[in-house]
Amino acid sequence: MRSPDKYELVSELARRRGFFWPACEIYGGVSGFIAFGQLGTVLKRKIEDKFRERFLRRLGLYEIESPIILPGRVFEASGHVENFKEPMVECTRCKRKFRADHLLQESAGISSTEAEKMTLEEIGEAMESRGVKCPECGGDLAEPRYFLTMFQTTIGPYAEAVGYGRPEAAQGIFVEFRRLYEQARERLPMGVAQIGHALRNEISPRQGPIRLREFTIIDLEFFFDPEKPGCPLLGEVENEVLRLIPAEVRLKGSEEPIEITVKEALEKGYIKMEWLAFFMALAKRFLVELGVPEDKQRFIEKLAWERAHYSAQGFDQEVYLDRWGWTEVSGHNYRTDFDLKSHMEESGVDMRVFKEEGRVVERVETSVKPKMDVIGRDFRGDAPKVARLISKTSPEELEKSLEERGFYTLEGYKILPSHVEIVRKKRVERGRRFVPHVIEPSFGSDRLVYVVLEYAYTKKGSRTILKIPRDLAPIEVAVLPLVSRDGLPEKAREVHSTLISEGFLAEYDESGSIGRRYARFDEVGTPICITVDYQTLEDETVTLRDRDTWEQVRTEIGRLPQLLREYFRWEREFKDLGTPYRKP
Repeated sequence: MRSPDKYELVSELARRRGFFWPACEIYGGVSGFIAFGQLGTVLKRKIEDKFRERFLRRLGLYEIESPIILPGRVFEASGHVENFKEPMVECTRCKRKFRADHLLQESAGISSTEAEKMTLEEIGEAMESRGVKCPECGGDLAEPRYFLTMFQTTIGPYAEAVGYGRPEAAQGIFVEFRRLYEQARERLPMGVAQIGHALRNEISPRQGPIRLREFTIIDLEFFFDPEKPGCPLLGEVENEVLRLIPAEVRLKGSEEPIEITVKEALEKGYIKMEWLAFFMALAKRFLVELGVPEDKQRFIEKLAWERAHYSAQGFDQEVYLDRWGWTEVSGHNYRTDFDLKSHMEESGVDMRVFKEEGRVVERVETSVKPKMDVIGRDFRGDAPKVARLISKTSPEELEKSLEERGFYTLEGYKILPSHVEIVRKKRVERGRRFVPHVIEPSFGSDRLVYVVLEYAYTKKGSRTILKIPRDLAPIEVAVLPLVSRDGLPEKAREVHSTLISEGFLAEYDESGSIGRRYARFDEVGTPICITVDYQTLEDETVTLRDRDTWEQVRTEIGRLPQLLREYFRWEREFKDLGTPYRKP
């Protein structure tokens, strides 16, 4: 009989103790959706708060919250409608649908690198030549086709008002850039993060919390002047060693990482942008603080055909997981000015920023002014709509068409020279206008929860211990009376109440033997158990027990809040919380 792997062990514990489980189990469940229980919710929030501390508060960056559903034009402009597609095949017998490239990897031994390069025609030919069948029933597979992996809806009762569930949180930042830039007092560089739900209509998610249809994403968009791309904070991380797999190494057929400092990676050109390298170094440190050792992390550069449509250079931060091997937990991309420029072109709103400098720039601004009297005469009831369309049209494009063809067509309306006035104004500026460039670190919050649990899962004999980093523990302290009589429960509840009022995540438990209670709290990752015993009634001291070593110390109740506060801030180790205690 096969021994369960770590994923099965962690998932069973997660279900039983209330971290997470498949959603809608009473209706048979639905793949790609999970529910977080009390412990999982707190752990997830603490991971996100650690991100806020490490990436936002310390760097003086901002956080926003924008809608999950956005108008279709947003994602048409961003390129997602065109590019967020995956190859899909359907079984002609059982009608099950599968990711075509995944089937090639699993059934035909084709690497993910090869599969991602293939066109639909090449995928179909490879499946036929290698005899790939339905993995469920063995039936024949239909021709592959593309499937849009965004959830589509309508906004309000109008079918033409198409909207999409956001597949990333980034677009909410880009479309609000002008207002955010004003609120940042028009200064660059500027970083804006959004932590929230995203939706991707995955074809066949089969990896639990690793691949979901609804998930929490952490997107940080860092805007900077492309003429001044240097990172003034680089000195803080330049000696950080990264395990890097550059594209040139992958193209030679190897995925063996090289260990290289941030400074060397920039000098050798492996990483093109200083800010990209800076955030990769922070991401490595972040994962270490979540409990992932350095040798279980790596950054693998995306090849040209693997990169997202907006990316000029991209790296996936991967960690090693027991079942799935190297698995992405964050993506780091240099998005250039792709998004802001795309939204500027689609909306007609200027996304450029102005920077005062010594240089003097003289330029002529061209604008189009609708002649309402002529438009009203010629278009009557449609005049307001025609005027709006003219106002949103590129002046240069309209003028060129009028000169070359004598008219310009707007949504079926024929615009003549008599309908508009071309206005030119000369402007002198002591500076320049440009569209900022963007570096993006992006993390999957749900994946990080699973990663923390897998790396925390340990065995001590027959006992399970979750060695969750102490500042992430969903239950920080458990207060336990030695026995449930002789006034010990009352005293223990008093201690518990004090810790709750001091802001600690504390639980009280008097059910079962003290050994069983210790085991229960070890299994959910509680760093410290506080035992109230008969000596407590005599001298107001309690026993503190360490989750990882099972060592115990004795300390005064009155000192607990300050000692524990320092302990959870990593300012004090367990042995410094009191005097060593041995059972009498």
